[in-house]
Amino acid sequence: MEQQPQPHVTPQPVQPLQPTAPQSADLPALPAQVKPVRIAAVGDIHVRETDKGKWVDFFKAASDQADVLLLCGDLTDHGYAKEAEVLAEEMRACTIPVVCVLGNHDHDKDEHEQIRSCLLRDNVHFLDGDAVVIKNVGFAGVKGFGGGFDKYMLSMFGEVSNKAFVQEAVDEALKLEAGLSRLDTEHPEVKKIALLHYAPIKATVEGEPEAIHPFLGCSRLAEPLNRQNVLACFHGHAHIGTLEGETSKGVKVFNVAKPILQKAGFAMPFFLFDV
Repeated sequence: MEQQPQPHVTPQPVQPLQPTAPQSADLPALPAQVKPVRIAAVGDIHVRETDKGKWVDFFKAASDQADVLLLCGDLTDHGYAKEAEVLAEEMRACTIPVVCVLGNHDHDKDEHEQIRSCLLRDNVHFLDGDAVVIKNVGFAGVKGFGGGFDKYMLSMFGEVSNKAFVQEAVDEALKLEAGLSRLDTEHPEVKKIALLHYAPIKATVEGEPEAIHPFLGCSRLAEPLNRQNVLACFHGHAHIGTLEGETSKGVKVFNVAKPILQKAGFAMPFFLFDV
């Protein structure tokens, strides 16, 4: 299997070796080096009823190479529970914990609750404003919503329907804030990872037609990331967007939509990130 591209890491200066002082038998032992938790992340897998057997190798590879798998929405192609049943069978090949959010496709036929029920099991966690801690890493997630970015973000003004559109993004941002705050309260020692479907920043949707940017994400989703000292955020939705960006406060954001990872040459369509 080809080696997958890894996220860019700024090289750290190598310190010269120092002479080691003799260790007395009664001195405390040095702490063992903590192994990083490796996350595999992908969005927009769009599983169909005809996909039986298609995803087994994917889930086996993710299980071999990572400690946790993130699925960033659009788990199904048309939002049917029958598609989720196929995915549930494929996921039997996954032996690591899975953390999911739903996407807009998963809501299309109003069967999102059935989709969630099909996929839930002991090692599969769905997030919608809540949080979970796995291997001392905290994950909080929501689907998110549109609304535009930065100075072009849609405001709460005008018709009732327009205000409702804006309110949906506000509500999703508040749910994300609540999940991250819960991690701070209950597990202040963990590093925090955010999981979305819609984008929180403009940088990772660039490449998509500018006219549809307001429907691909919203800057309101970036506000909790900045306030809550999140280490990294993963999302999908923008299939021809950009792999990597960061918020105004330097939080790393990765668009891990499956078509983007395939275009980038990943041997298996998941992105690896060490925490």
